[in-house]
Amino acid sequence: MSGQFGFGAAGTSPPQKRRRRPDLLVCGEGTVYLLHASSRRGAAWIEDHLPGDAPRLGSGIAVEHRYIADIVRGAVADGLRGR
Repeated sequence: MSGQFGFGAAGTSPPQKRRRRPDLLVCGEGTVYLLHASSRRGAAWIEDHLPGDAPRLGSGIAVEHRYIADIVRGAVADGLRGR
Protein backbone atom coordinates (compact mmCIF):
# COMPACT_ATOMS: atom_id res chain seq x y z
CA MET A 1 0.00 0.00 0.00
CA SER A 2 1.35 3.42 -0.90
CA GLY A 3 1.87 5.97 1.84
CA GLN A 4 -0.12 9.17 1.92
CA PHE A 5 2.51 10.99 -0.13
CA GLY A 6 3.29 8.18 -2.57
CA PHE A 7 6.69 7.22 -1.13
CA GLY A 8 5.86 3.56 -0.67
CA ALA A 9 5.48 1.95 2.73
CA ALA A 10 4.38 4.13 5.60
CA GLY A 11 7.33 5.48 7.54
CA THR A 12 9.69 5.91 4.62
CA SER A 13 11.09 9.30 3.82
CA PRO A 14 11.00 11.04 0.47
CA PRO A 15 14.20 10.87 -1.56
CA GLN A 16 16.63 13.57 -0.51
CA LYS A 17 18.96 15.53 -2.74
CA ARG A 18 22.55 14.75 -1.99
CA ARG A 19 24.27 17.89 -0.76
CA ARG A 20 27.75 18.61 -1.96
CA ARG A 21 30.23 19.55 0.72
CA PRO A 22 31.51 23.11 0.65
CA ASP A 23 34.85 23.60 -1.06
CA LEU A 24 35.83 26.60 1.05
CA LEU A 25 35.08 27.54 4.64
CA VAL A 26 35.22 31.13 5.84
CA CYS A 27 35.63 31.76 9.55
CA GLY A 28 35.88 34.97 11.48
CA GLU A 29 34.55 38.45 11.76
CA GLY A 30 35.94 41.89 12.26
CA THR A 31 39.20 42.71 10.53
CA VAL A 32 40.60 39.26 9.70
CA TYR A 33 38.93 36.18 8.23
CA LEU A 34 40.36 32.70 7.77
CA LEU A 35 39.81 30.92 4.48
CA HIS A 36 40.09 27.13 4.66
CA ALA A 37 40.00 24.66 1.78
CA SER A 38 37.69 21.78 2.65
CA SER A 39 38.01 19.88 -0.63
CA ARG A 40 40.61 19.24 -3.31
CA ARG A 41 38.79 21.69 -5.57
CA GLY A 42 39.01 24.35 -2.88
CA ALA A 43 42.71 23.72 -2.30
CA ALA A 44 43.41 23.88 -6.04
CA TRP A 45 41.43 27.11 -6.36
CA ILE A 46 43.33 28.72 -3.50
CA GLU A 47 46.64 27.65 -5.03
CA ASP A 48 45.66 29.07 -8.43
CA HIS A 49 44.09 32.34 -7.26
CA LEU A 50 45.80 33.50 -4.06
CA PRO A 51 49.45 34.47 -3.67
CA GLY A 52 51.76 31.74 -2.46
CA ASP A 53 53.10 34.04 0.25
CA ALA A 54 49.63 34.85 1.66
CA PRO A 55 49.78 34.85 5.48
CA ARG A 56 48.62 31.62 7.10
CA LEU A 57 47.24 30.90 10.51
CA GLY A 58 47.26 27.15 11.01
CA SER A 59 45.67 25.59 7.95
CA GLY A 60 43.78 28.76 7.02
CA ILE A 61 44.78 31.76 4.98
CA ALA A 62 44.40 35.07 6.78
CA VAL A 63 42.40 37.53 4.66
CA GLU A 64 41.65 41.15 5.48
CA HIS A 65 37.97 41.99 5.74
CA ARG A 66 38.10 44.28 2.72
CA TYR A 67 39.14 41.40 0.43
CA ILE A 68 37.14 38.41 1.67
CA ALA A 69 33.89 39.21 -0.17
CA ASP A 70 35.64 39.53 -3.54
CA ILE A 71 37.57 36.30 -2.96
CA VAL A 72 34.41 34.39 -2.10
CA ARG A 73 32.54 35.91 -5.07
CA GLY A 74 35.34 34.80 -7.37
CA ALA A 75 35.30 31.28 -5.99
CA VAL A 76 31.52 31.02 -6.36
CA ALA A 77 31.72 32.38 -9.92
CA ASP A 78 34.18 29.57 -10.65
CA GLY A 79 31.67 26.97 -9.39
CA LEU A 80 32.89 26.41 -5.86
CA ARG A 81 30.64 26.21 -2.84
CA GLY A 82 31.41 28.07 0.33
CA ARG A 83 30.17 28.22 3.85
